[in-house]
Amino acid sequence: MTRLSDTLAQIQRWDVRVCMSFNRMIHVRLLLQLFRAVSWLGNGIFWYALMLALLLADPAGAFAPVLHMACAGLACTLTYKLLKRGTLRPRPFQVHRRIAAGAQPLDQFSFPSGHTLHAVAFTLVACSYYPQLAILTVPFTLLTAASRMVLGLHYPSDVLAGGALGALVALASFSL
Repeated sequence: MTRLSDTLAQIQRWDVRVCMSFNRMIHVRLLLQLFRAVSWLGNGIFWYALMLALLLADPAGAFAPVLHMACAGLACTLTYKLLKRGTLRPRPFQVHRRIAAGAQPLDQFSFPSGHTLHAVAFTLVACSYYPQLAILTVPFTLLTAASRMVLGLHYPSDVLAGGALGALVALASFSL
């Protein structure tokens, strides 16, 4: 084996070990329910509710931030759909019998985590306008990222890539 293939094999083993470790939490009913709820809210419901709340609380002032969030969300959706079609990485529960699916996935492939991508982008954009939202959005984003592994839907590398891509989309959106 070459040095690169050894490194990739080590990363893959780490990915599976960490995913299995997180996935064990689904055996605690309360944690399974918590992470299912976070995942469901992370389908977009939390972010749409936040945008609506901003518009209701500050109709004139929130228009630009909400439009910015919506545009970032569209860019995130296009990015992750393109990458998922290009990588075709199966989900952890589909490959490893010791990883159980704790929820139904929204699509077929694992890389990158779209939930994490959107959560990071929305958090960065929302907090750039309303820094006080960090107390709500940062913990929710971290729980969303964790939920993907707890529910056996993503490897840590999917979540890390989703977070990095979400940050890149948000940062690029500030330049436009």
